[in-house]
Amino acid sequence: MLTPAELVELIEAVAKGDQAAFERLYAATRAKLYGVVLRILRRQDLAEEVIQETYVKIWNSAGQFNPALSSPITWMASIARNRAIDIVRKKSETSIEEEPQAMEVAAESPDPLARREMTEELKRLLECIGRLEPDRQRLVLLAYYNGWSREQLAEKFATPVNTVKTWLRRSMLEIRECLGL
Repeated sequence: MLTPAELVELIEAVAKGDQAAFERLYAATRAKLYGVVLRILRRQDLAEEVIQETYVKIWNSAGQFNPALSSPITWMASIARNRAIDIVRKKSETSIEEEPQAMEVAAESPDPLARREMTEELKRLLECIGRLEPDRQRLVLLAYYNGWSREQLAEKFATPVNTVKTWLRRSMLEIRECLGL
């Protein structure tokens, strides 16, 4: 991985239309962005599509990047993440549930990329989520991992939106307390 300063230089070159800089930027950041998108979409075909759209947007928006506001990888990851979340939100609740891979919270044996990225911090987070009651676990994961809106969650759990907000807030407080934050 390149340093943030090197990534800034590449983005500045991309803003000027430098295709070689774009190729270097792509090579240096694709794995990271693909991981972000795949965790949200949980489907390789959709993730690859979103990555392509993400890099088109990076190419077209490179001149708007401001290193004083965010790091290069944060800026690029937010473009990828936002596009992936848009796709999840466009799907109806029914279509998401019809795809079993989209509803799986954790596979029995994670893929090699996921295993490598399983940090101690992530293990602690998963342990804390596991302490929540099953409905709250599902609620938190659908909201923060799958990108469901509060309205979608309210419909799914047959409860008012304000109740969903309260459940999410209380669940997050329990998780933070468990993590010692």
